[in-house]
Amino acid sequence: MVAGFRARVRRCRWSGELTRPGHADGAPGAGGRCVPTQAEQGVRATGACLCGGVRFEVRGALRAVVNCHCGQCRRTHGHFAAYTKCRRAALRLLSRRTLRWYRSSASARRGFCSRCGASLFWDAVGDEGIAVAAGCLDAPTGLDTVRHIHVASAGDYYTISDDLEQLAGSMAKADRP
Repeated sequence: MVAGFRARVRRCRWSGELTRPGHADGAPGAGGRCVPTQAEQGVRATGACLCGGVRFEVRGALRAVVNCHCGQCRRTHGHFAAYTKCRRAALRLLSRRTLRWYRSSASARRGFCSRCGASLFWDAVGDEGIAVAAGCLDAPTGLDTVRHIHVASAGDYYTISDDLEQLAGSMAKADRP
């Protein structure tokens, strides 16, 4: 060690570990500070559309996945839709340049990419949550599929053959896609 030089030891504000300048608890940042990993920033999940025109992150809990077999979801997705859900305040849009909204009914709108056509969000009027299409989340998601809804409207070209709960119609308002 050079005489008179002492490496500054500090606690990393993200990990709490003792660190020295240049510490990289994630990736090296400016001024010898670490750049937090997504988990350290509270990011639960990230996702995007196929072309990357819409990118987002979720900071907070995600509900288990629910498969919706209603006619609107089947027409929007080309098959049934698999949705998770988060609190509206937990969804952060990182890029929204191609995000467009379609009012699919008096009670909901659907968010999609105007460039690649990816269906991304289902947003119910008056709901504090927003449904996120599970297929647009980056892996690993850590999510499980727990039920099927609107099975009375399922297409006639497939059979639901798993052991998950099946509801003829929708779920309670707080849990719907």
